[in-house]
Amino acid sequence: MVRTQISSAIDLIVQQTRLKDGQRKITSITEVAGMEGDVVVLTDIFKFNQTGVTQDGKVLGELKPTGIRPLFMPRLEAAGNKLGSEIFMTNKPAPDAAARR
Repeated sequence: MVRTQISSAIDLIVQQTRLKDGQRKITSITEVAGMEGDVVVLTDIFKFNQTGVTQDGKVLGELKPTGIRPLFMPRLEAAGNKLGSEIFMTNKPAPDAAARR
């Protein structure tokens, strides 16, 4: 019962982590998608992708979309917060030649 109440009350979990170099970064944004039986279903929307470390030890990387559009988007848009679907795309289209000029 408690799991059901929590899963219906929370839409997102934003995880912040202290990296090896001491920086704090958001490392995941996860949707609480509901329940399947007694299990809370979590879906990663964005994940931090570490791409390397500089010579002075600074962690390099970026928060990248997983390609999954969250289930709560219609409620977010109904509240007046419009996000384009491209924010959730893993392979964003390159700008066309006309836009680069």
